[in-house]
Amino acid sequence: MEHPNKQDVITALGRSADELHRHIELHRKLVTSMLGTGVDEGDIQALFHVCPRRNREARLREASQETIEVLDESRKAFKSKRLEALRKRLTTLLVDNI
Repeated sequence: MEHPNKQDVITALGRSADELHRHIELHRKLVTSMLGTGVDEGDIQALFHVCPRRNREARLREASQETIEVLDESRKAFKSKRLEALRKRLTTLLVDNI
């Protein structure tokens, strides 16, 4: 495995710092808006769209849905009770967490 060079690390740290700065600025605007004139719907929506937890949950939901679809498409070819049970369990988890 190739180790990153010094410039790659500096570039990655710069991108990470820029992203943190954007999140902090968004948070500052949201708090200022809430304290000053009330809540601005646009700021709240923007905050939800950049929320790391929300993004992870969306990626997990998409991966789970794709897994369910593949299991459903292949169930006739494999006729596996374990695969069927797994598909049903994933479907239930996905529906319960929407």
